Amino acid sequence: MPFHLYFDESDLLRCRFALSPLWETQEAVRTLHRPARHGYHLPWLRRIREGAAGLDLAPLWLLMPERGHNPDFICPPPLGPLATFTEEIGAVRATDPATARDDMALALADTPGALRSPAGRRMLAEPARAVQELADLLERAWEVMVEPHWPRLRALLEADIAYHSRRLAEVGFERLLGEISPRLRWTDSTLTVAGTSGNHSRVLGGQGLVLMPSVFVWPDVVGGYEPPWQPAVIYPARGIGGLWTEAADRTTPDALARLLGRARADVLCALGEPAGTSALAHRLSLAPSSVSAHLSALRAAGLLTSRRYGHQVLYERTPLGIALAAQEH
Repeated sequence: MPFHLYFDESDLLRCRFALSPLWETQEAVRTLHRPARHGYHLPWLRRIREGAAGLDLAPLWLLMPERGHNPDFICPPPLGPLATFTEEIGAVRATDPATARDDMALALADTPGALRSPAGRRMLAEPARAVQELADLLERAWEVMVEPHWPRLRALLEADIAYHSRRLAEVGFERLLGEISPRLRWTDSTLTVAGTSGNHSRVLGGQGLVLMPSVFVWPDVVGGYEPPWQPAVIYPARGIGGLWTEAADRTTPDALARLLGRARADVLCALGEPAGTSALAHRLSLAPSSVSAHLSALRAAGLLTSRRYGHQVLYERTPLGIALAAQEH
């Protein structure tokens, strides 16, 4: 069933991109519980299997129905474009217990048997305690399942935002939505998100919209957040098919390596999506200082361009750089 978001002119001025480590954490918890999502993430699943086995994720899974309401307070829209996990989990801990109780009741009602289960009844009877226990569990899930891989995940999410920000400038909001996902449709100042549970509508009322890429949400597009939270649309980030590919699994054309040098050619070929120095260093197992020197040389040669995004500089290939990296082996 579709989800409808009704815009006015002021809403269009308040649309923004953001990424959220807390969203990725709760969505990683969900992915662990849903085999249909495992295809792209098998290497990650193997890496976190032992640590995740030590977590009791049942209370979170109880609030994650296959179809229906998911509690907004455990993953509210990010406070800003580059919010940290510490900032976001602090907002969760500060949730009003009455708001959390209503939110949990909706989710439990959509999970068969959850509303009358001992755990469900306990959550609703002691919402303040439930908020803190769920926040503790999300924090442990972050530390075990997501934080060790966050540089890689953040690089992909930032690359998606850089790409779609550029496309917004090139093609406008209506066409951008269709490029982000075929499930998004813009008609007469209304954004329709197809394939969501239920038939909901929301007037944005000047709040605008948060567009948020996610690594773990694939293949879904999530539209929602009930008042008082800002509306958001969460969509699969570009490039997740190669997310867990190691540097050793990538090949650099030998001719390009002879031309530029192996390390510099590897840096150029690793920039299939825009990325920053630290992300590339992590991806290629090189020192950040070495990667920085290679990036500077490639940019000076006209093979890369750069742009600032938040706290870092993102590099991407120019048409000449793309052509060189695409050479046959």
